[in-house]
Amino acid sequence: MSSGVSACELDVICVGHASYDHVFSVPHHPAADEKLFADTLVGCGGGPAANAAVTVARMGLKTGLVVYLGLDVYGQLHEAELRGGGVDTRYVVRGDAPTPVSVVLVKPDGTRALVCYKGGTAKLDCTQLDLSGLTAKVALFDGHEPDVSELLLRGPQVTVLDAGSLHAGTEALMFRVDHLVCSEKFASQWVGESRPELALEQLAELSPAVVITLGERGLIWRKGGESGTLPAFPVNAVDTTGAGDAFHGAYAAALALELPWLDTLRFASAAGTACCEKLGARPGMPDRAALERWLKA
Repeated sequence: MSSGVSACELDVICVGHASYDHVFSVPHHPAADEKLFADTLVGCGGGPAANAAVTVARMGLKTGLVVYLGLDVYGQLHEAELRGGGVDTRYVVRGDAPTPVSVVLVKPDGTRALVCYKGGTAKLDCTQLDLSGLTAKVALFDGHEPDVSELLLRGPQVTVLDAGSLHAGTEALMFRVDHLVCSEKFASQWVGESRPELALEQLAELSPAVVITLGERGLIWRKGGESGTLPAFPVNAVDTTGAGDAFHGAYAAALALELPWLDTLRFASAAGTACCEKLGARPGMPDRAALERWLKA
């Protein structure tokens, strides 16, 4: 349980979900009652907010993380990994409930299936955290900790929502942030049909900046009365797990760096692309050198 922290100045604070991932490379999706042998196994930290924080740290920025991790072996492994990656973990809350665990099956074309187990893990109680000494240029939320996110909505930092799917947390935050960055899935759920352009139009009526990511088809955006598209960088994907997390982390980093708008979108898109080059989300989170390689391509 976290309490009484000293002053903390960050470029980006990420708030939301953390897990521990077991990533299996398999020849195909298993059929009913089929036994498969994986070609590769990767064990690593995961979760949207945690992956985004690692991405920001690999950009050379100061980043912190507000998530829950259990006092079990997976929580220990993940926290050690975060610290080793340069993420400030003073706001990571540890407790008796298990660390969420995910199993990811990655097929040869880079697509994946994911099963997540959260057990009895509950949302963080704001009384478990003292955020009074925290200042950040940007706050990135993934919607899984809406109560803590609520506290940071009141500050002067630029706010971003990673809206991967429509649920109570993302719905509570979506029109209260400065930047709504959502998946095609979220957009379809919001508008009730698979029409990203219509979703963009409707969402932009209530949000100052909206980005809808479309995977290999790139993204569409609307901001300040202007709109546009950005094609995806071509890549032979090894594993698409975490590509969206890398995108959101780099997007937040670009805002902290005060990059021009179109440069921000390319920066984030390059990070998402680079993440697809390796098996496992965490190993794929790019550093600045990997990002620059894609930006110069």
